[in-house]
Amino acid sequence: MSRRDLHDIVVVGAGVVGAAAALAFARDGLRVALVEARAPLPWRADVPDLRVYAFAPDNAALLDDLGVWAGVVSARLQPYRAMRVWDAGGGDPIVFDADAFARTELGWIVEHGLLVDRLWSALPAAGVGLHCPDRVEGLEHGDDSAAVRLESGLRLRARLVLAADGGDSQLRAMAGIDTVTRDHGQSGLVAFIDHARPHQATCWQRFLPTGPLAFLPFATADGAEGRRSSIVWTLPEAEALRLRDCEETAFLSELDRAFDGPLGSMLATSKRIAFPLKRQLAESVVAGRVALVGDAAHVVHPLAGQGVNLGLRDVAALRATVRDAVRRGSDIASPSRLARWARTRRSENAVAAHAFDGLNRLFSNDALLPTLLRGPLLGLAGRLPPLTHAFWKRAAGL
Repeated sequence: MSRRDLHDIVVVGAGVVGAAAALAFARDGLRVALVEARAPLPWRADVPDLRVYAFAPDNAALLDDLGVWAGVVSARLQPYRAMRVWDAGGGDPIVFDADAFARTELGWIVEHGLLVDRLWSALPAAGVGLHCPDRVEGLEHGDDSAAVRLESGLRLRARLVLAADGGDSQLRAMAGIDTVTRDHGQSGLVAFIDHARPHQATCWQRFLPTGPLAFLPFATADGAEGRRSSIVWTLPEAEALRLRDCEETAFLSELDRAFDGPLGSMLATSKRIAFPLKRQLAESVVAGRVALVGDAAHVVHPLAGQGVNLGLRDVAALRATVRDAVRRGSDIASPSRLARWARTRRSENAVAAHAFDGLNRLFSNDALLPTLLRGPLLGLAGRLPPLTHAFWKRAAGL
């Protein structure tokens, strides 16, 4: 195969992380191919996507650099200026406030579908070779390149292949990388909720014995005046399915009792979906010239809203090391270069995954000692500004 047939990077999986990776490397002048099994539906303002993210400032800066953030901002975006976290067992809340950090906002609530839509819209002009619909059915390792065989019969060879195809990554399995998985025995129940009081551009999270309940402020264009939120409610699996399927009045009543008042009575709900929760870490994030990013490398508990943020940080760090290689005229995927990137990212992602898992286990139980301690511990953390500042800076990627 001639060098004309050699890509710099092939990305498999075109969700938020994969599409951002393909766009970033193409913007840097590399030859990039992107493989995706099915094209996303176009984003529609009148059909909000139930999957939303608490988007961090460093990743907003990344998308701004890629030329897509302005399109997200102009479509629909909800800044949040504060976060309040408290325990149902009592104690003072821990509060994060934008004013205390000299910022106009802590972050933004944005829909998955909108991010994907804007990223995909930018791919053609950047020169990304899109192979969709198509799937990888084989992987070949070589010393100076790797190749993926597609169901369409194409064979794409590249200096570096990125697996961005999610928690059930087929490319990860083909690369021979195992995962360590812990099933939480919980599901995340998500929906949009209209409530009586304004959300005050605040993220609210109450820890219950069954798991955390989060209300994330959501932007609307129908005169709701800040009275709509996206909820993520962690529950035992059977309970999540029961509440997903019960009739609206009963669901709103139980939600009202669980949240206990800050936003007033619950008025209406959208459809509800539930998804199983697990912690999953790849045993390695590199195999030869294959690297894992996003959920292919790490799946974390949603209680801190860090999943997509961690994935985009994988991309940003890899982009920095590839840029350095190009500047030096060296191999963008040399074993030593990928190993350095892998050590940094796997360490950060493992720390985050285990920290979120530990918090969930501490707060999601009704044992006497944790119940007595966790409320006062939250209150103590909230009274130590340097500690809250450090927590937020880490979550914001700053």
